[in-house]
Amino acid sequence: MVNTADFINRLKKVMEFHQLTASNFADAIGVQRSSISHILSGRNKPSLDFVLKITNTYTDVDMYWLLNGTGNFPKEKRQTTSSLPNLSASNNNSRSEKKIQRIVVFYEDGTFEEYNK
Repeated sequence: MVNTADFINRLKKVMEFHQLTASNFADAIGVQRSSISHILSGRNKPSLDFVLKITNTYTDVDMYWLLNGTGNFPKEKRQTTSSLPNLSASNNNSRSEKKIQRIVVFYEDGTFEEYNK
């Protein structure tokens, strides 16, 4: 269960970090301005759609942090760079050989790992 008062404080922190008024924030995430007002006043609780709009618009906001305070804000982006094995893909219809330069793996939590040759 989400603690509404704590959620409101974290929401205010996001808005302050991005230097947004409630109206600007509502416009940015694509909700009605009254929705922000009602959530900030404690009248309404945030819906999952509302939370997803925030995390999709502001990728530095971790969903778990926003909902229950676990994690960090702004979200730490994990990036590791490793060497690629010597892989190549040949095109049978062409004499040129294509070589892989890098591979990027994206995770559901918004982090990624990058492998460079």
